Amino acid sequence: MRVKAVERAQARALRQEGWPHKRIAALLGVSPGSVHAWTRDIELTAEQRAHNLRGPAGPQNPAVVARRAASWSAACRAKRAAYQEEGRARARAGGDPLHLQGCMLYWAEGGKGRNVVDFANSDLPMVRLFRGFLRDCLGVEDARLRIALNVYTNNGLSIAEIEAYWLDGLALPRSVLRKHMIDHTPTSSSGRAKNRLIYGVCSLRLGSTHVLQHIYGAIQEYAGFDEPRWLG
Repeated sequence: MRVKAVERAQARALRQEGWPHKRIAALLGVSPGSVHAWTRDIELTAEQRAHNLRGPAGPQNPAVVARRAASWSAACRAKRAAYQEEGRARARAGGDPLHLQGCMLYWAEGGKGRNVVDFANSDLPMVRLFRGFLRDCLGVEDARLRIALNVYTNNGLSIAEIEAYWLDGLALPRSVLRKHMIDHTPTSSSGRAKNRLIYGVCSLRLGSTHVLQHIYGAIQEYAGFDEPRWLG
């Protein structure tokens, strides 16, 4: 699966229907800037532009607002269902140990939101495996990833050394770094004692409804259960 190519095609189709950039971005789980870049050559009609200027609700009629809100919600849910089915199909096809490993890792260690992949762990090999899963199985480019660190400064290492440990270990550029959490009190004793979690905890994030729901669908297929809450 090449996520970027799929989302680009979907964005172009929605833009041709007259959808504004921000609504397309929200539905697909990508940035408005990406949508603009993918669709900049598509000219809206005068009617489409006028509709967007009025806003998605159009006339201030409660019934119209409610109807369009329900339609929008149904469209988003249908997209999530399609992405989950894509993940299920990939799981049923079998023959890809990394896909299985990445999905099961996310089931155990990943955040369970709706639109953002968020995998956090203090074990570099584990985070490296998940990063490889995103890249090699799902076609996620480095530039789309973000890293935030939960750093403890009681171990004699500088923040620069800790950053280098994770960036070098994951083969990622500095541009993926985001604001760190420093000396946050952990819920367990693991971060309080000296020489524990020397390099802190790394959160590897990706804003993509497509990728997250693909993973959810695959997890359910591999493990043989259904989790309606993940669909929303």
